[in-house]
Amino acid sequence: MAALILVVDDDPIQRRLLEAMARRFGYEVETADSGETGLARLEASDRPPVDLVVLDLVMPDLDGMGVLTRMRQRSIAIPAIVQTAHGSIEAVISAMRAGAHDFVVKPVGAERLQVSIKNALRVDALEDELRRATRRRAGELSFRDIVTKVESMARTIRLAERAAKSNIPVLIEGESGVGKELMARAIQGGSERRGKPFVTVNCGALPENLVESILFGHEKGAFTGATEKHAGKFVEAHGGTLFLDEIGELPPEAQVKLLRALQDGEIDPVGARRSVKVDIRLVSATNQNLIELVKRGRFREDLFYRLNVFPITIPPLRARTMDVPDLARRFLARFCAEEGKRIRAIANDAFALLCAYDWPGNVRQLENAMFRAVVLADGDELTVAEFPQIAAQVEGFAVRIPAAPPLVAETPAPASPSAEGPHFEPRDPHIMRLIDESGDVRKIDDIEAEAIRFAFAHYRGQMSQMARKLGIGRSTLYRKMKEIGIDAEVVGEAAA
Repeated sequence: MAALILVVDDDPIQRRLLEAMARRFGYEVETADSGETGLARLEASDRPPVDLVVLDLVMPDLDGMGVLTRMRQRSIAIPAIVQTAHGSIEAVISAMRAGAHDFVVKPVGAERLQVSIKNALRVDALEDELRRATRRRAGELSFRDIVTKVESMARTIRLAERAAKSNIPVLIEGESGVGKELMARAIQGGSERRGKPFVTVNCGALPENLVESILFGHEKGAFTGATEKHAGKFVEAHGGTLFLDEIGELPPEAQVKLLRALQDGEIDPVGARRSVKVDIRLVSATNQNLIELVKRGRFREDLFYRLNVFPITIPPLRARTMDVPDLARRFLARFCAEEGKRIRAIANDAFALLCAYDWPGNVRQLENAMFRAVVLADGDELTVAEFPQIAAQVEGFAVRIPAAPPLVAETPAPASPSAEGPHFEPRDPHIMRLIDESGDVRKIDDIEAEAIRFAFAHYRGQMSQMARKLGIGRSTLYRKMKEIGIDAEVVGEAAA
């Protein structure tokens, strides 16, 4: 689903113009005829969240400055673009100080508005990622950091919010890559243990002979190689949260000790003479069916009931495709910052591709796909060309390169000069023919078409690079390719 833009303007003509332009850019649009109505829409919890607001500064009753002020007072962190009929420096400075991302002067041109929207969404996504990274390091991630526009995921979050208010053991279920650890961190961030240690243990990666030592610690000399005392993960998480990921992979011997630790609130380090009291909040996670593991004897039934006190199931990404665009924008902002790339947006056809894919690897796979796309990108916008592996698996987006006609005809037998003039036939395949079969100079249009076909094959459909090397604009290049018969709709898919 495309970003949702709210247009707030008391002038019906301006509202219709802005709505038409934004829809032409590929965004979803809603309108409001007053500041109060717009503010009420921004705060509506029973409707899809707004991604950006285009706000008129001069309105009766509550004007644009008043809306910006109330948004800041109520912690509504939505980017705003203000529009004014005069464009005075004082008004612009005041709007920026009040929290606006950008301003435009009425009547705004389509290109100026599109650039402003893209920049505002990009900056907002980057700021969100920076804030989230800061809260993650501080152990203060909250449920607001979980991106969703889907009711099934919203229900899951509401359930997790209830669990966060108590010390009840939580079992998070879901496929690999859906964000179980993020949910566990949000549970801690919404609890009294916010800011306390959050210790993660991947039970599937623990060496079988070291499981007890890693979880519960050991004394110096407890076994061969134990040259120092080790506290263990339970002690590290004391006062905070212990997150046991892939709990179904825990060996049976360790399951017995884990059950005792949960029942008695104390652990027995390897080689220790006395038990150690620990105060932890346990959150476990699995991508397996623990009930089936219990039936097969691979997981203790009593431990299962101890862990499964408050189960939470996270739906897979294919069941919440409306979240894909927002997730993609966040990942784009983060990876652009990390890689030093200046990519402003994701093309609408690329969004359509990402939303049409099933994502068997869920959010983690989307994250990796965005990372690869940012590294591949040459232009300022991600297109289908940057997702060749995804496009190859989605019907209607198959990666294909139209076969270009040979650049040079096969060299014929030498011909004798004719009355119409000599016939030159270049033999180097990288030299373009300037003379046609009749010996006349070729038309400029034919030479240009051949150059474009050659560039298309040479740069494998990378439109930004083609336009840059040919010295023409992307829109001009698209038009010329359509004129010579290269399907512009599949151009972005050609970078296999």
